[in-house]
Amino acid sequence: MGVPAFFRWLSRKYPSIIVNCVEEKPKECNGVKIPVDTSKPNPNEVEFDNLYLDMNGIIHPCTHPEDKPAPKNEDEMMVAIFEYIDRLFNIVRPRRLLYMAIDGVAPRAKMNQQRSRRFRASKEGMESTIEKQRVREEILSKGGFLPPEEIKERFDSNCITPGTEFMDNLAKCLRYYIADRLNNDPGWKNLTVILSDASAPGEGEHKIMDYIRRQRAQPNHDPNTHHCLCGADADLIMLGLATHEPNFTIIREEFKPNKPKPCGLCNQLGHEVKDCQGLPREKQGEHDQFEESLPASEGEFIYIRLNVLREYLERELTMASLPFTFDIERSIDDWVFMCFFVGNDFLPHLPSLEIREGAIDRLVNIYKNVVHKTGGYLTESGYVNLQRVQMIMLAVGEVEDSIFKKRKDDEESFKRRQKEKRKRMKRDQPAFVPSGILTPQALGTRNSHGSQVASNPRQAAFEMRMHNNSSPLTSPNTSFTSDGSPSPGGGIKRKAEDSDSEPEPEDNVRLWESGWKQRYYKNKFDVDAADDKFRRKVVQSYVEGLCWVLRYYYQGCASWKWYYPFHYAPFASDFDGIADMPSDFEKGTRPFKPLEQLMGVFPAASGNFLPPSWRKLMSDPESSIIDFYPEDFAIDLNGKKYAWQGVALLPFVDERRLRAALEEVYPDLTPDETRRNSLGGDVMFVGKHHPLCDFLSELYKTGSTEAVDLPPELCHGIQGKLTLHKEAILPDQIVYSPVPVLRDLTQNTAISINFKDPQFAEDYIFKATVLPGARKPATVLKPGDWEKSSNGRQWRPQLGFNRDRRPVHLDQSAFRTLGHVMPRGPGGGPYSNAAPPGNYQGNLYRPMIRGQTQIPKLMSMDLNMEESSRLQKMRKLRLREVVHGDATNMRPHDSWRGPTPLFHQPRFDRAAAEPLLPWNRMLQSQNAAFQQNQYQLLGGPGGYPPRRDDRGGRQGYGPGRNYPLPPPSGRYNWN
Repeated sequence: MGVPAFFRWLSRKYPSIIVNCVEEKPKECNGVKIPVDTSKPNPNEVEFDNLYLDMNGIIHPCTHPEDKPAPKNEDEMMVAIFEYIDRLFNIVRPRRLLYMAIDGVAPRAKMNQQRSRRFRASKEGMESTIEKQRVREEILSKGGFLPPEEIKERFDSNCITPGTEFMDNLAKCLRYYIADRLNNDPGWKNLTVILSDASAPGEGEHKIMDYIRRQRAQPNHDPNTHHCLCGADADLIMLGLATHEPNFTIIREEFKPNKPKPCGLCNQLGHEVKDCQGLPREKQGEHDQFEESLPASEGEFIYIRLNVLREYLERELTMASLPFTFDIERSIDDWVFMCFFVGNDFLPHLPSLEIREGAIDRLVNIYKNVVHKTGGYLTESGYVNLQRVQMIMLAVGEVEDSIFKKRKDDEESFKRRQKEKRKRMKRDQPAFVPSGILTPQALGTRNSHGSQVASNPRQAAFEMRMHNNSSPLTSPNTSFTSDGSPSPGGGIKRKAEDSDSEPEPEDNVRLWESGWKQRYYKNKFDVDAADDKFRRKVVQSYVEGLCWVLRYYYQGCASWKWYYPFHYAPFASDFDGIADMPSDFEKGTRPFKPLEQLMGVFPAASGNFLPPSWRKLMSDPESSIIDFYPEDFAIDLNGKKYAWQGVALLPFVDERRLRAALEEVYPDLTPDETRRNSLGGDVMFVGKHHPLCDFLSELYKTGSTEAVDLPPELCHGIQGKLTLHKEAILPDQIVYSPVPVLRDLTQNTAISINFKDPQFAEDYIFKATVLPGARKPATVLKPGDWEKSSNGRQWRPQLGFNRDRRPVHLDQSAFRTLGHVMPRGPGGGPYSNAAPPGNYQGNLYRPMIRGQTQIPKLMSMDLNMEESSRLQKMRKLRLREVVHGDATNMRPHDSWRGPTPLFHQPRFDRAAAEPLLPWNRMLQSQNAAFQQNQYQLLGGPGGYPPRRDDRGGRQGYGPGRNYPLPPPSGRYNWN
């Protein structure tokens, strides 16, 4: 899930880390879709080696999208997932490795959050169904109109959990998809593909990080590998920094808030189910051709450049006069650790640290002030120095009271502003708004497609007149009802629902008042604040959680059994004495099996994904674990406004009781369920052109059952163990499609085999440092990034991965020219198609010939017929030279030269010019039109012949922009 609001804060504070992706779209020819050739250079002018896909961030939006109609069945879902991966591959175009990781069984610490999310989703789904049925019955009873209710089985997104039939089928479909692309896509020709499906334990992003860590520890690893990780979770940014790889980029879909969603009852935009009135949809156009529909445009992707973020952090974290040697890598590790205090997937955030209130900036400032006293860094390769962390936390605790009071003041100030805004809107709202053709519209939209045609304009005008006559002038003392109309009987008391203030949940803690710590522990933990022993227990569990999370990010899972056993966090001022707390974890722990995890995270409403005898344990009143599955549960808003921000007060699952209850039903599993309940591993795929293909074919011919080392020289330096796959994809064997709409692969040349990462001792420590031989990327930021401009806005120095590309710029005169040339409105104007006198006209300028004097651009009012005739002859001569190739003295670069600036043109003696008579003006306008038509024959912008370079026909900038051409696409040189 990541950290809420973290990415928004990060992108605003460090804007240059974001780069928009350049995506090459497939083309259509005679109705046939031509796919993009991904073997060509990346259009983003950077070449990536490895692409890692956190598949759960792809599966969820493809199976139950929010901005378009949902797929009708499971087959359409699989095709949507394939298309999404194709689109990402087209943008990134990896050259060495594609790693696809699906969430497997998660550690126990993560299962608590998964359990909370799935119980919430089930409860909200049931409540939504009940609310829809209630509103539907209410509307139909009043004679409203609603489309017939579709009989459609609701897709339960809880099935996207390891151990279900859906995830098992998804793994089969992805194996077919990989084989199909290795056989048919030229961009996959030399690619190594690794699939880690839901049977392999671990979260998807952490399986990716574990792979990177273990490959970095091998002698054949390339330290300059360029990684690209796809995922929407904000914690991927911290995971990428934790690798200390110099070339690490994250790609994610750009989030655009406030997307319109149709009503779940009438399928119309503009309102929710609770506000639906059952009105028939108004006809848009004579034949309803302008019907409002949900926008089906694809979302855009963005790159997050972590090398630029490292530059920002290096500038921000650099400290002078330290009693120890400054190390930017250790400082970045400390920054990642401090981000854990504002929230993560495993621990609740501290009450006094809210990321929206600048909590990370506050922690960084305290860190820089205290680090001189600590004598060193907070962390080292994933291990925490608790004595130094205690100094940071106690410094935060000293300002906790002021933080809570400022938070309350900010909330009250926001409420006042909102109340004043509502009053202004209600005061400015008109008492009556006519409908139909008399509806007020914005200027310039009267002739738009959405404008309506009045069926009876006389009747509409009559109703408007009668309403004005029946509404007498109101006095200032007249009272109004909630809809803005005068009340019939003078002043009446306003109802509670008409109040300006929205009802808020009661806050019994009141952190802004004295005694907040006592009330907090009493309300949240049901203990007295004076109980130091209990508070010590809460703090110790939280400190263990901080150590576990940091170890999880840098070394892997320290314990599959550990979890934080409370719903709330302690205060920063309670971290006194944590230096002596133990931070060791039990070794040798094992993860849950897939069906066991389903029993730990699923509500009873999702029991249909479990075997019948297991499902009974969730609903039978006599079950020994029935208390794990409450039908209803409380949600504590904990000072927040929305339910999704609150804390679900669910009982924690006791692992020993759960395993004891499952022992009785294990014999009831079928062979297929037993297979789905087992833990698996990763599978590697290569095509026939890959150097490793022949080696794998020989392994299958020998039939050896022992693990074999992967030759790194055949696979881009990748190392690991290989074992034969029971359900392998082999050359010359048919690969049957699990999706009926897709064809079988009758001429398969791909091959698959089991792959296992290099193994290390349990106490091995992966060093969190930059590897020897790694080249530091070229500096992207400039000094101007750290200086505020006059308007207080930071400017971005680089718009893409290519630091040599210069941005196109138009000065004020160019904008004025565009204002004269471009149409100014739907109806045009006297100057809509003709440029004003003396303006820059690109098509009237031409490149100079060596030795020729620049002919000035004269104003129309200063020309006479003789001068016009002379200029006409010279332009004809110049035109003949360009068209017939007679311009032998033209310099090569002159064809790209724009119009000569005005201050370089020779002066023209206005006194020698004769005044223009009417017939002279007429002849001159005809000559100007003839000149314009003649120069348009050249075909190029500004009258220049089009020029193609030797890099695939890319055209340069237009006239008047003397910028160099962009460099050719290819491998991005960080030097």
